Amino acid sequence: MAYLVICFFFGLAGGIVGRIKGSSFFLWFAVSAVLPFVGLMAAVLYRVESNELRRQCPSCGNVVPLHDALCTRCGTELEFPEVAIVPESVSRASRR
Repeated sequence: MAYLVICFFFGLAGGIVGRIKGSSFFLWFAVSAVLPFVGLMAAVLYRVESNELRRQCPSCGNVVPLHDALCTRCGTELEFPEVAIVPESVSRASRR
């Protein structure tokens, strides 16, 4: 019984951390409940990709993360851009 309580609270903590980082609460709840300590550490160390700079592919116009070397839609090799696109999460926060 004590193990289930521990799993529940680790799941709750992992779900909250995952939701704060912009991912699914239920996914991180399940991972953290099944693997209590490891799941919570994975949620804490999970990279937030919504805050990364982006760039636009010159061939197809697809918006990809700045660190991508190839376009995920057309496969064009991308050079480092002159201007990066600011993520939506940053532009929303600056408007407040």
